[in-house]
Amino acid sequence: MRSDDDDDPGLPIPFGPVSNGEYDPPPLTALERVAQRRAVAECDANARRLGVSRRQFLLSVCGAATTLLAIQACSDDKSKGKAGGKFNLPTTSALDENAARSRLAGDEVIFDVQTHLLDYDTIDPAHRLGLGLAAAFPQRNCSDASEPRDCFDARHLLELLFLQSDTTMAILSAIPVVGDRSPLSPAIMAETRRVTEALCNDDRLLLHGQVAPSAGRPQASLDAMDKVLATHPVVAWKVYTHAGGPGWWLDDHEPDAPQVGEAFIRKVVETKVPRIAVHKGFGSIGGSQAGYASPVDIGPAAKTHTDVDFIVYHSGYESGGNEGPYTASADPQGVDRLIASLEKSGIGPNQNVYAELGSTWFSVMRNPNQAAHVLGKLLKHVGEDRVVWGTDTLWYGSPQSQIQALRAFEITPEFQERYGYPALTPAIKNKIFGGNSMRLYGVKPIETKCEFTRAELEQVRKERPGGNAAPGPKTAREAAAVRARDWAWQIS
Repeated sequence: MRSDDDDDPGLPIPFGPVSNGEYDPPPLTALERVAQRRAVAECDANARRLGVSRRQFLLSVCGAATTLLAIQACSDDKSKGKAGGKFNLPTTSALDENAARSRLAGDEVIFDVQTHLLDYDTIDPAHRLGLGLAAAFPQRNCSDASEPRDCFDARHLLELLFLQSDTTMAILSAIPVVGDRSPLSPAIMAETRRVTEALCNDDRLLLHGQVAPSAGRPQASLDAMDKVLATHPVVAWKVYTHAGGPGWWLDDHEPDAPQVGEAFIRKVVETKVPRIAVHKGFGSIGGSQAGYASPVDIGPAAKTHTDVDFIVYHSGYESGGNEGPYTASADPQGVDRLIASLEKSGIGPNQNVYAELGSTWFSVMRNPNQAAHVLGKLLKHVGEDRVVWGTDTLWYGSPQSQIQALRAFEITPEFQERYGYPALTPAIKNKIFGGNSMRLYGVKPIETKCEFTRAELEQVRKERPGGNAAPGPKTAREAAAVRARDWAWQIS
């Protein structure tokens, strides 16, 4: 039986509402609603003009161009000629594949530093509670597979990254589920890396090591870092200061919170893997501890520990916020919280703090003005050498739509002049897509595609009809179900 979505794969640039489970999917904005209607109508019309099926057109590069052009047209109408962000596409790209490819295709090294999977099949049955987290995600019905778990496993992730997108390299990053029930344990990560090496004949999938300093006995968590490092090639340490245990801060500035931040950072230095990937922003998974997802501690920690690189996952962005130009404030919000923390600590651009874009770019890319402010602020204040590409795949399906949107996106001269934002040149995009992360992790570029057949991918994959849909939770009820299922992300 084919999925109900097979005949309508959805727009090539997903609109939602949808989330990664860490936040309630916000309703579409007025701009997004108008742009979505326009994109649907224009895709239908262009399919007829080209004499192809609607499905064929929606899965084509011209379908992506048509959708981005619709977003741009609606943004221009709303901004009355004063748009700050722009998808630079020729109008001919809606019907001419070569014109569309000139802006939406590329040969960059794309290094995605935030990807995830869930593998419940390898967990000890004593700790395996049904589908666990996977049961709450709508994408459990992603295919004809008899086992919904197939929609979350390593095979599906590798297909999304290396067959369905232009991603070249990736990092498998930890989630805040600790202990034996974790569907993304170090062993699962290592096996995924082994499979990738066998398929691609290279070292294009790197691993984060999970640490939960406030969960259980702090010293035990720190000692576990040595054990992980002894058996797995960890390139950074992933932490959640608001989930997976009592809330804590990297700089230990709150006396009543667990005083584990400084000890953790000292241990990071001791391991000689001096990189901390810390979730900041999208605080909903912390429940009453959401405040600990604030990046207020990033500046002080980075100032004290100049020998450590801090990669701020999500850049402090909060879902549903209205990102504008940065202004000094007593109560900064969203991305401004990260910038304020750096300024207060005297951390300038291109120092030891990196801003990661996973879920953040996905959230703003359908609003060109907000997208221009987010990218412009990060490039200006964190630095053009310190903004790194991440997509939060597999929560949103294939990351190709995010890649195409950034390839075509520009910050307008008006916003550059008014707010001091740099131009989003091809050179800067290349840095964001891969150059900055390759330098951060000390790896050489892998410029070849990893191509494999589904038969080769462990020879167990059925032919799966697919589409453009972003499969994460689409309502607040679904997002709450994801957070409340048998996992440790929700701390009440």
